Amino acid sequence: MSRLRIGVIGAGTIAQVEHIPNLLALGNLFELAGVADPSRISRDFITATYGVSGFETPEQLLAERLDAVVICSPDALHHGQVLAALGVGLHVFCEKPLCYSPAEIADIVAARDVAGKVVQVGYMKRFDPAYRLALESLPGTAATLRYISVEVNDPDAWPFIAHRPTRRGADIPRSLIDAAGERQRAQVSAALGEEPTELAFRGFTGAYSSSLVHDINAVHGILEVLGVPDGEIVGAEIFANGEGGQAMVRLMGGQTGWNMTHLAVPRLADYKERITLFFDDASLELEFPSPYLNHHPTRLSIARSDGHTLASTTLRPGYGEAFVEELRGFHAAVTEGAAVVNTPEHAARDMALIIGLTQHFLGQRTAP
Repeated sequence: MSRLRIGVIGAGTIAQVEHIPNLLALGNLFELAGVADPSRISRDFITATYGVSGFETPEQLLAERLDAVVICSPDALHHGQVLAALGVGLHVFCEKPLCYSPAEIADIVAARDVAGKVVQVGYMKRFDPAYRLALESLPGTAATLRYISVEVNDPDAWPFIAHRPTRRGADIPRSLIDAAGERQRAQVSAALGEEPTELAFRGFTGAYSSSLVHDINAVHGILEVLGVPDGEIVGAEIFANGEGGQAMVRLMGGQTGWNMTHLAVPRLADYKERITLFFDDASLELEFPSPYLNHHPTRLSIARSDGHTLASTTLRPGYGEAFVEELRGFHAAVTEGAAVVNTPEHAARDMALIIGLTQHFLGQRTAP
């Protein structure tokens, strides 16, 4: 089995808690050549903890002899860094959101096709064993699907990462932070076709693109299996200073509704995330733990009734880690030609919906 020499761009929480430890644990598949981050604190911490070389810039890392790169830098940097990696002939795994606009993603698709390389987006739920089993166990069809519900409350990572050593890189130069912030605002305005209000900006980059994008991608995967086409946005709300987001999509001309809500609750150490599908005579529910936890399997349950008799079955396919399985999937796509599970085209579909939701929200606020 081919071993890929790989680098990581960005040494924040997702890299420290998931990608770096997981790449090292998959030592038969990957050789971790180095990590690039502008924070000396983060670089020195990674080197001291894992013995991995640190680089100040992505350019320094890309100059190493690599086969592939994992990109987990701030969202606004993804577009340029993915293109740079493809430009030097590397396969790319990039955290979500890949980019804010389908136009930026189209740039990546074109560069990917020219380079002939794999680009995979970090939607780990597609690799969750319970999610994969759910796709095989749907208790109904498009004709009997009545409603899809997504509910998330999330305090962010802090209650769930004590099992990994972490250190915050608080020494990033202000000039770099400001430049990334300006780039992010320009990208969001270009994606939306207008300069958004502050609330819309925070909701677009926060509740929608940082959290609900995972559930949007997961539901899109379910709808593909059911053969249900994209629907019509009929409601969108951003609240809680952009840390709350709600959306309603009408599917199949109103036969089916899809409602989703995310709320950050920053000082409540509780995480709940549910995707529930209701059919005429059954329901399927996926209840996800915090993604940072290990060995906490997603709960998959199916309920059916025969008259007044209700039976609920819990299906447990195993304890595989979604973050680990997505790296295995990336390796298989690169070395064996396996199908890429999360393509840039998938990301473009997800972001098109998020753009539409934010535009709907803005339209509601500006309509007479």
